[in-house]
Amino acid sequence: MSPYEITWIDIAIAASLVLINGVISFTLRLGLGKSLLIGSIRTIVQLSLIGLILRWVFALDNVFIVLGILLMMTTVAAFSVKGRMPVIYTGLFQDTFIAIFLPSWVILFIGVNIVLHVEPWYKPQYIIPIAGMIIGNVLTGVSLVMDRLLSELKDKQGEIETLITLGATSWEAYEKRAKKAIKAGMMPTINSMMVVGLVSLPGMMTGQVLAGQDPEQAVRYQIMMMFFLTATTGLACILVVFAVFKRIFNKNGVFLSQRLIDIKTS
Repeated sequence: MSPYEITWIDIAIAASLVLINGVISFTLRLGLGKSLLIGSIRTIVQLSLIGLILRWVFALDNVFIVLGILLMMTTVAAFSVKGRMPVIYTGLFQDTFIAIFLPSWVILFIGVNIVLHVEPWYKPQYIIPIAGMIIGNVLTGVSLVMDRLLSELKDKQGEIETLITLGATSWEAYEKRAKKAIKAGMMPTINSMMVVGLVSLPGMMTGQVLAGQDPEQAVRYQIMMMFFLTATTGLACILVVFAVFKRIFNKNGVFLSQRLIDIKTS
């Protein structure tokens, strides 16, 4: 069975459906029309470019090019997290990059080497799509953790300083907020696990089924992928929480609130 070949006419028909949202936005004055237009254009341009790049990368099958693409994906993800934050601090990009890089790359290499037994391990047809799903999911988790945690630290500055003054350690003043942030970062992934197969059929499984893969094998790939995503996101959320703690509290337990910069007011 060969999948139906999508033409640009098919893409145009699908894109026209987005006009429904544009009309609703215009009618209700939601102000989303411009964002929908820009998002649609970027979707077409960015995915078309990556399609051309991946065709070239797949043909070369070169380890250094593959690693370069993985590094670029990780760097873009870290920049994306930083760009979403209403509150920042010096070193945020570095902390975010490490929190995304370490668990994503470790889980990725365990996956392609030990679970999938890919030969060679850097085969781009496997490692790049899997890396994209992992890093994309981690980006969302880390963004939610950072947003929740930094906003909480900024807004509850007085409360944290009071707790420390009354004898609490820096970690005791921080712990409650850290746990809430980790839960916020993990919740989308956990929610996905709860309804996968019942409400949603994830992209990896759907793509394999549409391509003619045996549904049972497609399901196994998706189960594997869900576990990769959950493990990576959890580790990344924990790493970023500890990174923020090291930045915002000094060795003597002093809360360095001046390091938190509200970019809306700065």
